[in-house]
Amino acid sequence: MGEYSVRCVSDGSEQPAYALSCPEHNSLLRAYYKARRLLIRDLPGMWKFFDWLPVDGIIEGTGEGSVTYKSRKSRGLAAELGLKNLYISFSGYWPERRARMPTCSFKDLEAPATVRRLKEMGGSPTLVVASAGNTARAFAQAASVAGQRLVLFVPQKALQRIWITADRGPVTLIGVKGDYFDAIGVADRISSLPGFVPEGGARNIARRDGMGTVMLEAALSIGKIPDHYFQAVGSGTGGISAWEAGIRLIADGRFGSKLPRLHLAQNIPNAPIYYAWTGKEQEPFAAEMFDDVLFNRRPPYAVVGGVKDALEKTDGQVYGISDQEAARGKRLFEETEEIDILNAPGVAVAALEQAARSGDVLPDDIVLLNITGGGVARLREELSQNVLSCDAIVSDAQEAEQFLEGRI
Repeated sequence: MGEYSVRCVSDGSEQPAYALSCPEHNSLLRAYYKARRLLIRDLPGMWKFFDWLPVDGIIEGTGEGSVTYKSRKSRGLAAELGLKNLYISFSGYWPERRARMPTCSFKDLEAPATVRRLKEMGGSPTLVVASAGNTARAFAQAASVAGQRLVLFVPQKALQRIWITADRGPVTLIGVKGDYFDAIGVADRISSLPGFVPEGGARNIARRDGMGTVMLEAALSIGKIPDHYFQAVGSGTGGISAWEAGIRLIADGRFGSKLPRLHLAQNIPNAPIYYAWTGKEQEPFAAEMFDDVLFNRRPPYAVVGGVKDALEKTDGQVYGISDQEAARGKRLFEETEEIDILNAPGVAVAALEQAARSGDVLPDDIVLLNITGGGVARLREELSQNVLSCDAIVSDAQEAEQFLEGRI
């Protein structure tokens, strides 16, 4: 069993093992592991990083990890951008690369650790998750395999995205009239009721450290911490996770002494982190965007240990990417690397292209590009997608509470 303590990032005070917040500070909590060096366990997928995950066991049949490979300098994305050391972290389904994430996104790194940690709490609470797509799929998959009761709140227009590759377990799917922000509001209310618990978002150390395995896997593959890390973000939690993983790798002593520079990308104009970081005037939010899973109106930006701190500590940068630029980035990756990807990583590719063209990233720099989802077309060739039927459509939390009463 991996040993760890949970502490407030603000003052280092120890907090209860399953806490999501510090009662004294507006601060994230962080796991501090007894194992100072990265130990590789004889366990499948992401579970091989067991000693740096806040769990005391695994969930069999879950936890497929990301894979890291070097882009070809002859005809890959590296050649197109003039980069000699471009490494790609691929989270999705690509058997030729040994990538077999069942719902085709790096949310498959967050959900298993979170579900396992919840089951360790005891008391059999029902987990509540709000999502516009990728997170809902990942949690539905993990909860179904683990037999964990789960209620998903998804914007009505995104219901068709909710599929898994496992048999459906004790998962209730509720559509919410409105957007992701409305779904979050309903989920917040339901998770405050007796017998229900929130998954915690950025405040959940299991989610962050699960995502952090992207950086751990990359450091093992490359042999050192990369100079630059590129990712498209909604809440920015993936950036926080990469920063925290970098801190642990530096303490290990074998992977270098410099944090990776964070390059986070958002799809403008629905890009609150971009506007907050750059100080540019916030444009009106758009009803439609290239990928609405990247839109989070309440990112953990100013909280201690949050996105702003991660950017400041890593000399980071945030990019505002238009729909047209994102679409071009997606096409560029698919043509050069020969695998389909989700829309969100197209935003990251566009940011990397900007950085390479401007000289912000130099040809010899070691770059890690996080392709946070892909391979849906490949998955359809080999596996069946079990599209989850919707159990109810609600307008607000009151309707959701009435529906759930007596059912869970």
